[in-house]
Order: sequence, then C-alpha cells, then structure tokens
Amino acid sequence: MIHIGVDASSWENERGFGRFTRNLIPALAARDTGFRYTLLFDQPPTRPVPEGVGVVIAGSDQSMSEASSGTAARGGADLLTMGRAAKRLNCDLFFYPAVYSWFPLPARRPTVVCFHDTIPERFPDLIFPRRRNFRLWQVKCWLAKMRATRVMTISQASAADLTRILRIPSNRIDIITEGAEPIFRPAVDAAHLARARSKYGLPQDAPLLVYLGGFNRHKNVLRLIDAMQAILADVPQTRLAIVGRNTGARFWDNVEDLKSSAAADVARSASIVFTGEIGDEDLAALLNTADALVFPSLWEGFGLPALEAMSCGTPVLSSDRGSLPEVVGNGGLYFDPLSSEALAAQAIRLLTEPGLRDTLSGNALAQAAHFGWDKGAELTERSFLHALQRKGQE
Repeated sequence: MIHIGVDASSWENERGFGRFTRNLIPALAARDTGFRYTLLFDQPPTRPVPEGVGVVIAGSDQSMSEASSGTAARGGADLLTMGRAAKRLNCDLFFYPAVYSWFPLPARRPTVVCFHDTIPERFPDLIFPRRRNFRLWQVKCWLAKMRATRVMTISQASAADLTRILRIPSNRIDIITEGAEPIFRPAVDAAHLARARSKYGLPQDAPLLVYLGGFNRHKNVLRLIDAMQAILADVPQTRLAIVGRNTGARFWDNVEDLKSSAAADVARSASIVFTGEIGDEDLAALLNTADALVFPSLWEGFGLPALEAMSCGTPVLSSDRGSLPEVVGNGGLYFDPLSSEALAAQAIRLLTEPGLRDTLSGNALAQAAHFGWDKGAELTERSFLHALQRKGQE
C-alpha cells in the first residue's frame, strides 16, 4: 500500500479549501487502488473523518483558520509543529490540498501541493489587509513551488495562470477537477422549497437571485448590489439572497460596505436579504427555488458554487473571467464583472425572456454532469503516481 500523508489543517473551513478537502479525501479513500491515507490535523477535528482514514493531531497552539485571519499570520512555532508531525508520519508522499496551509516538511519526501488559483497575485490590494501579509504569502508560495515534486490545480484556466504568473512549468502541473455533493440535485418537493423561502423571508412568488460564497473584495459582491437598482427598475418584485459568512470573522472582507450599500435606498433595502451561513439542505432548497445563481467574481480558480447551482438545474449569471466559462459552459449567461450595467442586463434578460430560464436549466444539468469528485480523485491519484515516479527516477 502506498501511504499518503495529508495536510488536513483546512478541514474545518466551512467552504473553499475546507469543502475541497472534505470531499476529495472521502472520494480518494473509497477507491480500492492501493493507497491509504493519514490526515494530519493542527487541532482535533469536529467534522467527521472517513472510515479507514488515519488521524494524527499535531497539537498546534492555534488552528490554521484562526491564525490566518485578518492581519495575522501563522506562527513559526505552529509551522514547526506541523512539519515535525508530518515527518513522523513516515509516509511515501505528503499532500497539501491547498498551498494556503502549506508548511515546510523537514524531510526528503515527495510532495504534491495544490495551488487553487493565482488570485492573491492578481489582486493583492483586494486580498491582503497589509503589504506585509502579501510578502509573507509570496515567500510561502515560492518555497512551496520550489519544494513541490508536483503541483496540482483545479482548472485549465488556473494551470495557465500558474505558468504565466508563478512561472511553474506546465510539465510539472497536474489538473484535477471538483464536484458537487449529492444533496445538490433537482428537488420536486414543493412544500420543502416553500419552507426554504419562508425561512429566509423571501416571498414565494418573487423572482429570486442568489449569491453564494465569500465576501473578499475580489468576489465583487458590491457590484451585484449596485446592479440591483437597475434590475428592480425592470423587475420590481426581484429578491436577492446573499448567502455566506457575514460576521466579518476569519478573512479580510468588505461585509460592512455590502450591508451599507444594500441599505442605501428603500428598494434595495427591502429586496436584499443577507442569510448568513446556512446548511447544505437549506442551501440546496434555496438554489432549487432560485431563478439563477449570480457569480460576479473578478476571478476564480474553479467556482464550486456555480457547479452546485447547476447540479440543481439552476442557471448561472456568470462573470466572463477566469475559470468560470470553463465550468459554467452553456449553463448560464455571461457579463463583464466590471460593469454593473452588463450584469443587470443579463439578469433582466433571464428574468423576462420567455423560455430562456428553462433552456439554461437543461443546459446547466448537462454541464454539471461533466464534473464529479470520483473523477477528481482518479486524477489526484495520477498526480501522486507522477510524483512517486519522479522520485524513483532520481
């Protein structure tokens, strides 16, 4: 059996890297292909770990998410603690599901590091609260890419960026994919869908747009809120549900700016709902009852919320940047994310053009079928084997 050690310090993150890790590892563990896995946690996990997967607790003073919030940075002592614990695993290969939580491994051992995107390099002023945070990020990424045996990423768009921006040769990069969890599927229980709307104060018959994701500035949610003025002028009953952590905790965001903008006029104030984080069951129901997911991001490495929406048969009003055209395909309509007018025009078109949403819904389901965690796990194993083969050739 090939023993793979895994950095699991992002396991507790609600979405993003946490969801990626929590979905990929079970898919890997379910494959009977000669691999076994041990997860290395900084602190004891509160979320379930797949059966048959080993668990080791390094015992860091702070979790990775806490240590990397706001203007903070992960402490050197915690990095050493994780590195020493990883060395003691004595695995054949060590896997970092996100360069975000990378730490140096004090051992000559093959490693695979997943660089999800180059958003921090594209938009440092939107991602980091201080220049120092960006410099620390650059140092970490440089060390990670230099020490990685193979580099993994999650889309063709990201792979091109890794070569163009981070100067990682394309022959060192392996591309995998993501998938939506099974709960994200078309729903037919009208009462269940109605309850989801009622729970969040959304009228049953109102046209509904949903935003799902984080509130870092590159997510461009402020432009979506700005676009609501024009959307409401043409389709006055429209509601916008903004779903995600809005407490301002963990990462540098502009939640307060978003709330202020939403409250700036009476029409938007009555039409925009901040739901906060919600569970997957309610989230799937909300996506099923929505006319569209709106994804105004300036750049994405993959765009999992878009895939989750399309898996429910919900079209995506999508930015035309980064990986989103690759993921959304013909399952939505596109706009320039720098233009509130372009966003509003596509939303109005989807909400008013007869038959358009039904056509896009069918396209969305067909496009979503091209993705899946099983496929992602198969491609991940290939990346591991590439790294091990390279080690054998040294």
